[in-house]
Amino acid sequence: MVQKATRLGGRSLTGRPLGNTTRGTTNPNRMRRVDRWMTGPQAWRLRPGTTGAPPIAVDLGYGASPATAVEFFDRVRSVSPSAQVVGIEIEPERVARGTALHLEGLDFRLGGFEIPIDSKATVIRAFNVLRQYDEADVAGIWETMVGRLTENGVLIEGTCDEIGRRSSWVAVTKNGPQTLSISLRFGAFTRPSDVAERLPKALIHRNISGERIHDFLAAADAAWLSAAPLAAFGNKQRFVAMCRALRGNGWPICDSASRWRLGEMTVKWEAVAPRTGALALAELN
Repeated sequence: MVQKATRLGGRSLTGRPLGNTTRGTTNPNRMRRVDRWMTGPQAWRLRPGTTGAPPIAVDLGYGASPATAVEFFDRVRSVSPSAQVVGIEIEPERVARGTALHLEGLDFRLGGFEIPIDSKATVIRAFNVLRQYDEADVAGIWETMVGRLTENGVLIEGTCDEIGRRSSWVAVTKNGPQTLSISLRFGAFTRPSDVAERLPKALIHRNISGERIHDFLAAADAAWLSAAPLAAFGNKQRFVAMCRALRGNGWPICDSASRWRLGEMTVKWEAVAPRTGALALAELN
């Protein structure tokens, strides 16, 4: 749990939103990659058979425009028509812009990491929010948000570039971080390690020799280069070959070719977790 509000911008744990104001920059369709993953492999979490009640999905820190929150609503409703979606922002002006839309099932509220909703959330998407914080703050922020999840809920916390071509995110449940996903638009990268500048805050400073994420990205680059002859058949085939090679070499790559063809690769957290600090495996277990 967050221990010191002063580390998060001096906000009180009660009475005022917990967190700092973000720049608010956003673009339509910027979150398409993470939302495609959420409504694909993670869609089971949103279905009434899992939740037992209409699920609640939270878009935390949607920015100066509610556009991505509205897209989030449409995508969540595509797999769970009864879902309620809540956009949360720390700036009243941003909340007012969303509230003016008047969409049934989509609500906007003033708040922060405390997630001010009446019931627990099934999904919390927090994208491009933690970049401004210190790595030392991440574990506490995760724990605060995960505390607002249902038993089968998931926090999806990550980063993407301005138009969503390079994206990565961590899936965190009540059992801790589970996976890291990387999603890249074909033609928008030379090597998989180009995603390094868009890694989540928990990992972005760990892409150095001796750290697991550095080893993983180096292995992905090597497998991508080895699969270069398949480029003649398209980058989808090359990316699939890369993922198969990584799995064959012992990396715990999840899912199957149906996801890999999207330029999406998910690896278990233990393969990339920091070796030291609050997010190190030994301290999470």
